Amino acid sequence: MGEVKFMKGNEALGEAAIRAGLQGYFGYPITPQSEVVEYLAMEEPKHNYVLIQAESEVAAINMVYGGAAAGSRVMTTTSSPGFSLMQEGLSYIACAELPCVTVNVCRGGPGLGTIQPSQGDYFQAVRGGGHGDYQLIVLGPNSVQEMVDLTILAFDLADKYRNPVMLLSDGAIGQMMEKVNLPDPKPYKPDKPWATTGKTADRERNIITSLFIQSEVMEAVNNKLQEKYKKIDENEVRFEEYQIDDAEIIVMAFGLTSRICKKVVDLARKSGIKMGLLRPITLWPFPNQKVAELAASDRVKFFLSVEMNAGQMVQDIKLAVEGEKPVYFYGRTGGIIPTPEEILDFAGKQIK
Repeated sequence: MGEVKFMKGNEALGEAAIRAGLQGYFGYPITPQSEVVEYLAMEEPKHNYVLIQAESEVAAINMVYGGAAAGSRVMTTTSSPGFSLMQEGLSYIACAELPCVTVNVCRGGPGLGTIQPSQGDYFQAVRGGGHGDYQLIVLGPNSVQEMVDLTILAFDLADKYRNPVMLLSDGAIGQMMEKVNLPDPKPYKPDKPWATTGKTADRERNIITSLFIQSEVMEAVNNKLQEKYKKIDENEVRFEEYQIDDAEIIVMAFGLTSRICKKVVDLARKSGIKMGLLRPITLWPFPNQKVAELAASDRVKFFLSVEMNAGQMVQDIKLAVEGEKPVYFYGRTGGIIPTPEEILDFAGKQIK
């Protein structure tokens, strides 16, 4: 039947991971996500998972690599500078096709920046922040409830596709408290014949690596990965529509800004402006087809991307629109959260 609680976003994420069958957590404290580590450490004696506070983010992601290779459900969480340190390890994990969950509770940057919320890590998340041709599945929660729901989904998608999955959250969602419905714990029965569990009577030992010296072999690995990414793109796109059916202006936003933009739509409708919101839930794969369909509609006049950065998701929107309609951008940086009134004022100035 589940359970209803009033929880902070970071703590709800930790509880969701436990209920999804977490077997290993490896991480390092950094504001504004340290409550995840603290919560999982507090709960560890009650459950059957391993928690190690690593000596650094570099160490943490390589522990994730080892745990995933052994067939365990593993996770790490961090915030922006820490996630930058994990990129090499993530590239190895993606190439080795290992399932794991990573969480970035974003803070303002670049550099050490600020501990206030930001969406400035979008490029890093959806483009594969490390080296080589690889993709993470990226989910963008916009509430404490979605910190729960999408964490559970992340573990399932990681196992389904043998691919790292990332939750791109931010400091506001991580720190805010809301009522959440927690599902019953889900028994996790690993079925991973590829895992490095040692030689058995039924098979030889498994070898997992991301090193392929011969060019032809490396190309074959890349081709296999690209086929997998194509399958993910075909089957796992998720988005939310709000007041889209008759909308002439399409606002696009993810995470925290999408909550603000719902209010923008409501205010616009009250003043007679037909505005709607399209929220990508999967930031990769991106809802390109839905955006293209809206762009082809004679009804739609323009798109507006609202982000807490200097303009990142707007580039994906422009690629999907393919010049069919104008695409505008409104953003705030430095950890400043835009208000509905300023967004609506900007949108109004674009109406011809």
